[in-house]
Parts: sequence; C-alpha cells; structure tokens
Amino acid sequence: MSPLRSALSTASRSLLSIRQFALTSFRQNNHASTSPFTQLRNFSALMSQSRWGGLLLRSKIAGGIKNGSKSTYVLSQVSGMKTRSSVKRLCDGCKPVRRKNRVYIIWISALPLRAKQITSSPLRKWHQVRNASAAATASLAEQAAADPEGLSQEEIISNIDAEEWKRISKVRNIGIAAHIDSGKTTATERVLFYTGRINSIHEVRGRDSVGAKMDSMDLEREKGITIQSAATFCDWVKKEDGKEEKYHFNLIDTPGHIDFTIEVERALRVLDGAVMILCAVSGVQSQTITVDRQMKRYNVPRISFVNKMDRMGANPFKAIDQVNNKLKLPAAAVQVPIGAEDEFQGVVDLIRMKAIYNEGPRGETIVEKDEIPEHLKPVAEERRRILIETLADVDDEIAEIYLDEREPTNEQIKAAIRRATIALKFTPVFMGSALADKSIQPMLDGVCDYLPNPSEVTNLALDQKRKEAQVKLLPYGSQPFVGLAFKLEESNFGQLTYIRVYQGTLRKGANVFNARNDKKVKVPRIVRMHSNEMEEVQEIGAGEICAVFGVECASGDTFTDGQLAYTMSSMFVPEPVISLSIKPKNNKDSANFSKAMARFQREDPTFRVSYDAESEQTIISGMGELHLDIYVERMRREYKVDCETGQPQVAYRETIGRRVEFDHLLKKQSGGPGDYARVVGWMEPSESLEENKFEEQIVGGAISEKFLFACEKGFNLATEKGPLIGHKVLGTKMVINDGATHMTDSSEMSFKNATQQAFRKAFMESQPHVLEPLMKTVVTAPIEFQGDVIGLLNKRNATINDSEIGVDEFTVYADCSLNGMFGFSSHLRAATQGKGEYTMEFSHYEKAPGQLQKELVQKYLKAQADRHKK
Repeated sequence: MSPLRSALSTASRSLLSIRQFALTSFRQNNHASTSPFTQLRNFSALMSQSRWGGLLLRSKIAGGIKNGSKSTYVLSQVSGMKTRSSVKRLCDGCKPVRRKNRVYIIWISALPLRAKQITSSPLRKWHQVRNASAAATASLAEQAAADPEGLSQEEIISNIDAEEWKRISKVRNIGIAAHIDSGKTTATERVLFYTGRINSIHEVRGRDSVGAKMDSMDLEREKGITIQSAATFCDWVKKEDGKEEKYHFNLIDTPGHIDFTIEVERALRVLDGAVMILCAVSGVQSQTITVDRQMKRYNVPRISFVNKMDRMGANPFKAIDQVNNKLKLPAAAVQVPIGAEDEFQGVVDLIRMKAIYNEGPRGETIVEKDEIPEHLKPVAEERRRILIETLADVDDEIAEIYLDEREPTNEQIKAAIRRATIALKFTPVFMGSALADKSIQPMLDGVCDYLPNPSEVTNLALDQKRKEAQVKLLPYGSQPFVGLAFKLEESNFGQLTYIRVYQGTLRKGANVFNARNDKKVKVPRIVRMHSNEMEEVQEIGAGEICAVFGVECASGDTFTDGQLAYTMSSMFVPEPVISLSIKPKNNKDSANFSKAMARFQREDPTFRVSYDAESEQTIISGMGELHLDIYVERMRREYKVDCETGQPQVAYRETIGRRVEFDHLLKKQSGGPGDYARVVGWMEPSESLEENKFEEQIVGGAISEKFLFACEKGFNLATEKGPLIGHKVLGTKMVINDGATHMTDSSEMSFKNATQQAFRKAFMESQPHVLEPLMKTVVTAPIEFQGDVIGLLNKRNATINDSEIGVDEFTVYADCSLNGMFGFSSHLRAATQGKGEYTMEFSHYEKAPGQLQKELVQKYLKAQADRHKK
C-alpha cells in the first residue's frame, strides 16, 4: 500500500481532527514541501487561528482529477460554512465552489499522483463540530489531572495542533553549565555570533576591555567570572543535505563558581536541556560533579562539549572516560578531532563520516569534506563502533540491530541518540575550541538533533484543591496559563521577573494570580531578554521563557490565570555556611543599606539577612567568602554605601548527645492574671541530623490542641538559637506526652514559654555538642607543588579522600573544616607561585573537635557576660 493511501486509510478509520490528520499524514509520508499533505497542514494551521477552528475532518479526499501535470484534490463540507466568502476568510489560495448548499474546497497540488492511488478510498464528509477540538483538549486535560502517569508524552504531542507544533517543535530551552573557567561564557559568545545575535566577538578577558556580551555586570568583566546567570535568545538555521530548518534557542549562561550555585539551580529548574562543557585537559572537575548532580536532580537531558581542544595536553577521550566512570553516565564521542593542541583543525562526524572544518576570520563558514584524513580513518571507525555499542546498551532498537549483526543507518543512530539522551540514559560528546572559533556550529546542530523541545519533557504541578495531587501540564497555548517565576532582578524600570511558561499563553495586560498568596496582579509589559537588553513582545506561548515588569513576587512563585489552583515545586536552595556582621560606615546611608539588603534577599535565596538582638548587629550569610564579598562590593557600587564588616563566622550547629526526660512547670500567680503551664516528655536525637522534629503523644486531653500548637511554636523558636553557643539546633526530637493546665491562668503564651524553658534545660543536660560544617574541597596545582599543597591541607586537619596525578598537574580531594579554610587561598597562591586553584562545596555537618567546642563555649559565655554588664 502506498504511503498516501495508507495515511488516508488510517484517517478514515479514526475521527482525527484536521490538524491531527494533516500532522499524522505529514509525519508518515515525509513528502516534499509540495505534497498535498503539507498543504493540508498549512491549511489546518490557518484554521486554528480562525473561528472555524473546531472543524473535524470526517471526510477524506473526495476524488482526484488529472489536469495536465497537476493533480486536483477536492474536500467536501456539508454545513456551517455555506458561503464562499467564509472559505476565503479561512484560507487564501484555495478555490471555493458552491454546489447544492455545499462548499467544496479545491486544492491543486503540483505533485502528480496516479488516480488509482486515491479513488478507491472511502468517501467521508467534513462536518462542522463547533468546539470539538477544544472538547478533545479538555478531555486530555482531565486525564492529565486524574491520571498523570497514564498519560504519555507521545499522546500529549499527538494532540498538539499543526501551528503549535510548528512553533514548539523548533524551540530549545537550554543552559550552558560547567566547572569554573571551562569556557562557558566564551562558548556562549560564539553561539550568539554564529546565530547572528551579535555582530562581533568580545572575549571574557579581552584586551578591548569590552568583555563578553553575557557578562553584563562591571564586576563580572573586571573579575573575569560569571556571577549571575544571564538569559538570551537566538535563532539557528540548521543546514543538512541541502535542507534548512530554523530553530529558536532560549539560552541561559550560568556561573561556574560554587558560591553562585543557586544561579545554576534555578536555571536548570526551568530548562529542558543543557550543554555540559568539559575541559579537554582537566576533564571532569569538582564543579562538573556538582553540575551533574543538579542536572540529575531536575532530570535535565544534556549533550557534552569538550572545549579547549587547542590546549597543550588536550585529551577528549580521557574526558569521556571520566564522564562514564566519575559521573556514572554512559557517554560516547560523536566526533573525533582532526589534530590536537596547536594543530587542532576540525572534527570528523562519526555518524555521517565526514570531515568538518571552520573557515573565515572567525570560523563562521563550515566546510564539509567527504574525504577523512587517511591517518584518522582507523580511529574514526573504532570510535563509531564504540558509539554504536554504547547505544546498544541503552537503546532497544539499536540493541536489536547490533545483536542481528547489522549496521544501523545514520538515521537510526541519530534517532537512538535522541531517544537515549532525552531518557537521561546517554550523553553524546562533541568537541572543539570556543576560543579558537572551531566546531561550535556542529554542537548547535547537536542541540537541535538530540535535546528535547518543551513538549517532549514531562512537567508536573500540584493541585491545591485536591490535597496537592500531581497533575501533568500540557504545552498547549489554548489551556489555562501556568508559569513559574525562577529569577528576580532589579532594573531601571523596576523589578524584572523571569518566568517560564509551562502551559497556556501569557499576554500583555493579562491578570495573573500568585499561587502562594492568591494575589492578583496585572502584567503591564512582557520582554525577551538578551543579557541586559530587552525586546518587548505582546505574548509568550507555552514552553517559552520571558521576563515581565511590575509583578511583585518571590523567586519560585507559581502564577496561573486564576482558573487552576496549581503550584509547582521550586528549586533546591542550599543552606548558607558562612556569616559576617555588617553595618554602613555612615548612618545617613541606613535607608539605602536597608533597600540593598531587601533587594539582594529577594533576588538570591542563598543570601540571608538576620538581626542579632544580643549583639545588636546585622548578620549576612551566604555560600562563601566570595559570595559575601560580591554583595558588599555591589552595595558600594549600586547603592553608594560603604560598609564595615566583621570577621567571617562559621555557621556552626548544636545538637544533643542522649535522651533526656523533662517535667517543667511554669507558674507565675500573684493575684491577677498569671501564667501556668506544665509540660512533660523527653528529648532525644532525631533519626536525621538534618532536621528537628516535634511530636505530641497526649492521652486524655491533658493539654488542649491550641496549647499543643503553642508548644510546637515554642520548640521551633528554641531551635533557632541553641543554649550552648547561640547557633541553630539540628538533629533534635522533642516529645510531649503529659502536662497540666489552669482554668484561668493557662494561655498559648504560657505553653510556648514553658516549652522553650523545658527545651533549654533538657538540652544542657543531654551532653550537647557543637557541629561544624565540613567542606568538600578540591585542590589542583602543578605537580611540582604536590608536597606543599598536601602540607597546607594537613595543617588544617583535612581528611584527604583521593588524589589524581596527571601529566603536568595533580588534584587532591579532601574534606576540610570550613573554620580551617579561612585565608587558604592566599596561602595556596604563595605555595604554588599563583598556579594553584581550589573549590569548596558544603558536604555535611560533623561533631567539632573537643578543643574547638571548648573555645566556642567560652567565647559565647564571655560575650553573654559582657552584654549583661552593659
């Protein structure tokens, strides 16, 4: 059976909408752009924008009439549109003919087809069923809410109308993430240049002092690092086998430094795919492991790009082995390099087995050659074999072909890579040099070929009306709007809120509701961001990323159009590990100081501000010294506030050592209204050191429900500041199983205070101890300084877990006390002649050494005594 006849037969057996019919036919036949199915698809796209968008195709092509070199196809329609003008409003380019109260739409195809291919198909008619398409979508929405696991992404995709599919299938929401100094921003600059978004290339540390486009802050350009994630958009025209396809990228460049890890977290939370950049010399590094963990947390598919192929010691295959072994992610090269180090010229495409070179002043011209350099043929064939074998391990179709000892076609290999990548089972590895302007364009083609469009990613929300039951979001523009605010930023026009639209359409002037507080706000402006520049738009469809003005909210808030009570899970926010006191040098700057603190807290969930009533100091907390230094500097530059800061303080924690029972009575009765509360129970270490737990086991109503609520409140307040050294309490469980109340003197305040007092007393009797944060530390330096670096770590009582020796440098992995790492960077620079570098990331809390605990307790008691004297 011919493809055309097969498609028509399929359509005749099912009640598919015209959009679905056209799309299904187009996919099954894959005809040239002149085929009648492409015409049908275009026609349905126009229909979807009109008031006749509810038509169902219950008819096939009525007949075929030979007309010279052309074939004519006639579609019939029996009701609803009874005038030729209605048809003309619907679609230009079709010829309406009226016969016996029916309007026939005549389509003329330039593709000749034999009449016998179509005349034997059954005749069906085209009825107008108003809102039938909407009803079908509504049914799907009901299933998405009632049985999200039973609704497949394939079913969701099959119900997208042609016009929506044409847009969303070409959208890629991607991020670029990697270890610090791996070339993320340099690669992004090339992406923007090759897509035509910028007209010239500027380097991160270039001599022209302009800096990369995505590093828009002065601090970023001065320090040569990315501090904030930056969003942009661009269009890439993919060219292959004489065909051109235009793709739309929403791109986010993220920081590599661990202190700004929240920027990576919130970017990956809303992205559908990512490019993980690896250094060809260093391979998988400490922050690469962190980025890998973040990508797995949010189920983000990725392609990998081995950068810096022109550097001395470049070895992309070592980097691929590390992805397989260290990240436990199956990976294989889809390219091999032509030359290496300063002789790096281009790459060989292992799928098509072609050599690819860059030409032009900035590598803007891609030249493909069928002839692979002779010395590379064995390497290319071996690496292609490894690619197919790796795919056979993660994809059933390739496994079947491999077991049958057949050679998969190029199309089968590409399809398998796409399936396995989207399923998070595999990452294809590209390679090149961003700084040398080589092999960036093939990586962009890989984004188009292997990373998902928004409709291919499962996105879930929680329905607050159904006890936060999970529902699946549909990437349809016709559905009620659902979006997530993932980043806030101050601009000259007010607060800028970045939003990912997951469902529905966000329009300028529309009213949206914040799911957290049910507050209605109007969207006055919608813009697409290009670093620190913006382009105003009227609306944004499902699957897109935009920014809006005038919407007050917090990072992680969910917005809807009010029809749905949905909320989405926010991003993971790590706890701060370092604090310091801060105050403005000049009291007249207090107002600006307060504004800056409020803004920075809104924008960055890992930046915390608190007030210590005992010391009467403002305390800021963050992820590291650099993190806090940047905010102090931003305050000086952006708010003209010079600040005095205290010594960095470690975020210690307190916990108990054993179970202790308590029976505490709060009694203050002096004739008038008094206080009376008795609480009985015990405290013990909780199952997890990461959390505290309050539990009531009251029998017989000894304490009423409202007083138990006050007890829990008292417990939570008590854990905020422990009695040992004044830091937060972790890993403690409190159980109240008895108590007593007074008819007139008991109150919620009485029980809250009684619980706090009982907590402090029991805590000090439970052999409490201090917990200190241990940092996962990675130090890299030239191999000749290995002994000096190990000595520096040993002085800080570090526990060395592993080490790697490379050709020119070595890497040490250790757990270090944060308290011992202050000033480490200057000592490391001195010991390695400025050639060493290190990164730290919070690992876990561990019991502090006895001597350190003794010093901390004495320091706290002395500070308490000094305050009492005042």
